Amino acid sequence: MDLKWSKEELAFRDEVRNFFAEKLTPAFRDGGSLMTSVYADHDIGMAWQAVLNEKGWAAPSWAVEHGGCDWSTLQHYIFSRERVAAGAPPVSPMGVHMVAHVIARFGTDEQKAFFLPRILTGEHFWCQGYSEPGSGSDLASLQMSAVQDGDDFICNGSKIWTTHAGEANWIFCLVRTSRDGKPQQGITFLLIPMDTPGIEVRPLVMTSGEKIQNQVFFDNVRVPKSNVLGEVDKGWTVAKYLLEFERGGAAYAPELQVRLGEIGEAAARQPGDDGEALIQDPIFAAKLATARIRTDVLEMFEFRIMSEASAGGSVGIFSSVIKIMGTELSQHVTELALEAAGPQGAVYQPHATRPGGPVVDYQPPADGYVSGEIWQAIAPLRYMNERAGSIYAGSNEIQRNILAKTALGL
Repeated sequence: MDLKWSKEELAFRDEVRNFFAEKLTPAFRDGGSLMTSVYADHDIGMAWQAVLNEKGWAAPSWAVEHGGCDWSTLQHYIFSRERVAAGAPPVSPMGVHMVAHVIARFGTDEQKAFFLPRILTGEHFWCQGYSEPGSGSDLASLQMSAVQDGDDFICNGSKIWTTHAGEANWIFCLVRTSRDGKPQQGITFLLIPMDTPGIEVRPLVMTSGEKIQNQVFFDNVRVPKSNVLGEVDKGWTVAKYLLEFERGGAAYAPELQVRLGEIGEAAARQPGDDGEALIQDPIFAAKLATARIRTDVLEMFEFRIMSEASAGGSVGIFSSVIKIMGTELSQHVTELALEAAGPQGAVYQPHATRPGGPVVDYQPPADGYVSGEIWQAIAPLRYMNERAGSIYAGSNEIQRNILAKTALGL
């Protein structure tokens, strides 16, 4: 594995940097750098997707015939790194990075022609209907029913922890169409318009005060059979394919390196208990150095995976490894930021940030006053949001079970 960038890769890096320098307005930069969760402000994210789409970079991982880019694995990595370094907001992952891939793989020609262009432009904004109140990590135990009625399915049940269901106009759902055989054998992957009669969205207010997650109720919701993706009763295969993109579809190291650099700079300004700069505290400095080393190790692992993928190899179980390492290290980084923030990190002031959803029951100060620096206002909200990282996309306990069974034969 050669760790040196080629001349072509450096030229591509410069092209990406120039693009960000030209197109990132102050509003876009704020939308990226002031995020409190993994999701950007909806309006900012959609506006930025339109800019990327005009350039042809909204969905670089797609096949070229659908609007993607003919980039190498390393070019994708460079783009990801430069986006974070520039402070650009991310594109919402549900459409571009998740359901689009399974539509391209399992969809009919008509489904591809209808959905993919609309995902690319942002006309279709998606949410994910997987988890249920009694079916989270054990996804195969889901109970939302879809009963055949002529050319339709009649859907009843609910989904929970549905990100941005209030903004989405489409949802991809796993539904139970059969109770015969193993639980996985009776699941179907269904695409449902959110304006269908019988759908109700109830927001779930997070500990950060944001309304990002929701519970979605389905009461006799009629969905055409033409909206099945793949085959009836065989949606588990589609779901597993999508999870490969949800768990291992992005590199964690570039963002973590940027965040650790910002923490180091802040700690050089922030006084510790003895009045000296916090970075001079040997205990805190050791924690920060350890986190940087762990991030460098993660980056080498990501480079190894990219090398394998570039050579035509399979990512396979490595997506579980990356998911575990990336989410747990990200949580640790938020802990360091909160420690560095000191007393100002205990102040609730979301008005100084760009949350991933509306904030309820909060009245910001009329003059916009912020106690401390902006990063200190972000730290506690980011900390609370990152607690979910080791749970979503398949809990890390489940990922460890997968590794124990697949890699270690236990």
